[in-house]
Amino acid sequence: MSQRSVVEAARKRASSELTATLPPPLLRVADISLEYRSDDRIVRATHQVGFDVYEGDRFVLLGPSGCGKSTLLKAIAGFIAPVEGDISLAGAPIRGPGPDRIVVFQEFDQLPPWKTVLQNVAFPLIASRSLSRREAAERAHHYVEKVGLAKFASSYPHELSGGMKQRVAIARALAMQPRILLMDEPFAALDALTRRKMQEELLGLWEEVRFTLLFVTHSIEEALILGNRIAVLSPHPGRLRAEFNSHQFDLGSIGSVSFQNAVQRLHARLFEGEPVPDAGAREDSRT
Repeated sequence: MSQRSVVEAARKRASSELTATLPPPLLRVADISLEYRSDDRIVRATHQVGFDVYEGDRFVLLGPSGCGKSTLLKAIAGFIAPVEGDISLAGAPIRGPGPDRIVVFQEFDQLPPWKTVLQNVAFPLIASRSLSRREAAERAHHYVEKVGLAKFASSYPHELSGGMKQRVAIARALAMQPRILLMDEPFAALDALTRRKMQEELLGLWEEVRFTLLFVTHSIEEALILGNRIAVLSPHPGRLRAEFNSHQFDLGSIGSVSFQNAVQRLHARLFEGEPVPDAGAREDSRT
């Protein structure tokens, strides 16, 4: 047996031992292939993508535009059925949308303009009949305060900046207390300063609430800042190239040698020219 084979076998044993000590995953995506129909053909968006997300993870899907990140998020939300593979949450298969998975999109027009900030946050709670109006208002107040918008509770969306609208969308999502929060490039349309502020606020909210997050981005720096684990997807069709552990980085890491080295490593994996490995061939996913 070659030295390379010995090293690879040792890595696989170590990975198996680590996996055996972990709790069951909250979200399991098992060899998912997704397709959509264009004007003249059927397009494969992702091919046999698989990963696990654990309770309290900040899991990031990182990949170039067109690699199927958003399509994959929609499938996890229950809006798209896979052509092969399975998706399960807490061991139960996902067959459609549900309040246990809430999506925050990047568009700013996701808030009904005729409702105030407080009404926007409370509306899903009332519509789902999960709480009484009084209880919904109390919970809405709580999360509006969490995102720093208590002074704007009576304001309407047209009176808010883009970043403030995204804070309302995040408050509305968290108020539903989903099992997992799905975010589809929510800060991509913001200016650089506002984007940095929103990243800081999201991390602060996570430290306080410890929700489970699945975050989609094409920004390497954002992936390292916000994620504790990163799944790297290949260009179209999206396949899983590698998983990286990134829990050591935060906003204060930017500019450090280790952060820049990680950026270069991720960049190399995103744009490498070698054949894409199988979905099971993962790098250092939790070490």
